[in-house]
Amino acid sequence: MELKSLIDQPGKLPTIAKVGQKLIASFSSDEVSIGEIAAQLSADPALSAKLLRLANSAYFHVSRTIGTVESALQMLGFVMVRNLVLGNSMANAYKHIVGLDLNTFWRYNLYTACGARWLAQRGNFNADLVFTLGLLHGIGQLQMHAVIPQAMVPLDKQLSVLDAGRAQLELDTLGFHHGQVSAELAQLWNFPQALIDAMRHVANPLAAAEFSAAAGWVHMGAWRSRAEVLGYSAAVQAASYPVHVARQLHLDSGWTGALANQLPQDDASWMPPLVELTEGLEAMFE
Repeated sequence: MELKSLIDQPGKLPTIAKVGQKLIASFSSDEVSIGEIAAQLSADPALSAKLLRLANSAYFHVSRTIGTVESALQMLGFVMVRNLVLGNSMANAYKHIVGLDLNTFWRYNLYTACGARWLAQRGNFNADLVFTLGLLHGIGQLQMHAVIPQAMVPLDKQLSVLDAGRAQLELDTLGFHHGQVSAELAQLWNFPQALIDAMRHVANPLAAAEFSAAAGWVHMGAWRSRAEVLGYSAAVQAASYPVHVARQLHLDSGWTGALANQLPQDDASWMPPLVELTEGLEAMFE
């Protein structure tokens, strides 16, 4: 089976709304017309309503009601609005996927995005890039389940799509893994090269010829998300902690309560519970 066969079938590529396509194109554009984007968003009543719901959610802690798309753009910033619309566009594009619990899948990706963003901010790294990568790094899983569902059945029975070993299982069985498929889709949609390269290596950042900090932060966020969604015990969290990736990022284990007993106690430095850290953003995938 060829990796390219998953994306060279136009009828099996996700259909993304026009405004979503415009926002993807803005990655490589030096001149983004905020007014044009606002007009296109406003022309889509369902998307506008969802964007305003998200802008007024607990996640952003707004002190006043955001009532217009223009106000949302001003308050959230263009990059965050783009992230929210892209997340919603991808969720709508892959609404009917056999063999996947989409609610759990998107919760995992949202937890990954917000957790990785929280960590990247503390590491003085581009948190917006990390959020985008965390939110969309798993789209290859959706494409694989959409195009080759029969091949996914035995893999799904053997190992959860959220398991840390899933990418290696796919590579051993198919010759490629979902991160590579995600990167191919991102390439097709003209995402920035840095984002494409990072997508390929989120599952194993240390395998890259050159370490990508963006992939590293998302890898750490994915570990924390996986622990939450799959219900890891403290012992399993300690055993599975990606210590070598953390060292590359100069990140100690004091940010997570399950491992903080290795360091002086300081719960002020712990990552907030993921359900709290993502509060309100789950509406993106409804």
